Order: sequence, then C-alpha cells, then structure tokens
Amino acid sequence: MIERKVEVELSTGLQARPAAQFVQLANRFHSEVFIEKNEKRVNAKSIMGLMSLAIASDEEVVLITDGHDEEEAINELEAFVKES
Repeated sequence: MIERKVEVELSTGLQARPAAQFVQLANRFHSEVFIEKNEKRVNAKSIMGLMSLAIASDEEVVLITDGHDEEEAINELEAFVKES
C-alpha cells in the first residue's frame, strides 16, 4: 500500500468534469484506489464518493493505492491532479 499527500493544482479542483476524468483514470488500474480529505476516505473509483469530498484547487489530499499496479496508479493519479 502506498499513501502520498498531494496538492490539487487543477484550477477547478476535482469538481464535475475533472472528477469524472479522475474516476475513469482510477478505474484503469486493478489496485484499490482511495482519496482522503480531512480524514474522510472514499473510494476514488466512485464518482459519488469523490464528489462528496468537494475538493477545491490548492487543497491537500492523500492518495492511497493498494495492489499489484499501485505504484503506476499513484504516479498517474498524482500527475493528473497536478496538471494546470
């Protein structure tokens, strides 16, 4: 399992379209993928879970991956939230 704190640099945060794209990316991996904000952890493969966190730009979140492709998953998901 890998946990990594990252700052969301997307100008819109993880709202609407970016949230859907993030979920689609997370679903490409076999690993379990979670995202945590203020100690609330949700399945990052669930659009409803992700939207419930209301992640805005410049907020810090924790990405968690667990599985055989966990390193690739966390690297790609971190890169996604850092795109501006």
